[in-house]
Amino acid sequence: MEQQIPFMLGSILDNDFYKITMQCAVIRLFPDIKGRYRFINRGKHPFPEGFGDELRRHVNAMANLALSKQEKDFLSVRCPYLNPAYLDFLQGYRYDPAEVAIAQNGTELEVSVEGYWYRTILWEVPLLALISELFYKIQGMNRISNEALALRTRGKMNVFKELGITVAEFGTRRRHSYEVQKEVLHTMMEYSPGEFVGTSNVHLAMLFDVKIIGTHAHEWFMFHGARYGYKIANAFALKSWVKVFKGDLGIALTDTYTTEVFFTQFNKQFAKLFDGVRHDSGDPVLFAEKTIAHYQRLGINPLHKSIIFSDGLNPEKVATITRACKDRIGISFGIGTNLTNDVGLQPMNIVMKLVEIAAPDMHWTPTVKLSDEPGKQTGNPGMVRLARELLEITVDEI
Repeated sequence: MEQQIPFMLGSILDNDFYKITMQCAVIRLFPDIKGRYRFINRGKHPFPEGFGDELRRHVNAMANLALSKQEKDFLSVRCPYLNPAYLDFLQGYRYDPAEVAIAQNGTELEVSVEGYWYRTILWEVPLLALISELFYKIQGMNRISNEALALRTRGKMNVFKELGITVAEFGTRRRHSYEVQKEVLHTMMEYSPGEFVGTSNVHLAMLFDVKIIGTHAHEWFMFHGARYGYKIANAFALKSWVKVFKGDLGIALTDTYTTEVFFTQFNKQFAKLFDGVRHDSGDPVLFAEKTIAHYQRLGINPLHKSIIFSDGLNPEKVATITRACKDRIGISFGIGTNLTNDVGLQPMNIVMKLVEIAAPDMHWTPTVKLSDEPGKQTGNPGMVRLARELLEITVDEI
């Protein structure tokens, strides 16, 4: 590269909150598990020459990130369910660049991570954020101005305000850049707590003194399926979560092995204990209908529970969901790419998934995510077929 790009991550907390909460749980319950992650370029984006080398330089620089005393104090006050031993661990944690393998072949980029799960779990979100930001910067792709960005953000927030719903910012993983995410949050803060409720980015939550939003991700359920079996994965994953957090962080992710399967194990005990569920794939209105019906069958008033919608949202989609759900069940929305990468350029469609796990008594075993839509399923094809067979899922149901 002719000119090196300045390092773009300024805090070890520039990450999604569910990575922090899951790391805390993994250290507590599964410290001997190893994990492998793989970058998936869903959008088939062509990477420019030298991209892999520049990414490696940034990954190497991440070894210098450390939790400051101020950051530790912030987590201690805001997140009392993160035990002091974990916070001490996090203060001593350092990213190890040797855990990350990067290779570029022409325009194709390969990135993988391997190591103990409690360590490697933090890599996914900052790696995706770096890949996205570098993609635009290396190619000199110009975005709209901060003024135009603020205008767009206000336009969306005004729609949400008129709908009478609450919105959180979930856009770290595929943001255009740190600067854009910061500008978007700064604009969203012009709105009341009844409209803007917080962010999933821990560093920015601290910077702007707003609520941190997040619980767990698909990998929590994917691990339990690979380790203990698909038939009990959902229930076992929820029990493990409760064992660590005792009822805090009570939004359950539903679609790792399809929502239909999830609800067979989301019994009255779980339904009462968890505050609500999160939707992340498939038809959101159909999901809402199934969720409302499930709570009603259990004798639980849906208005006492919530659905957090977080799948590829934009103002039009939010309006459709709101019309279908308002006054029937509690609703809130976590919006990512449409807020932090709506800058006049094509947003990247990239993910990084936990693809294998290992334990002292178990060889490397593939993980599976089925999702509620075929385009989002991941995993070894043979294991996907096996999971479908064991869970009695037909292609039509997915």
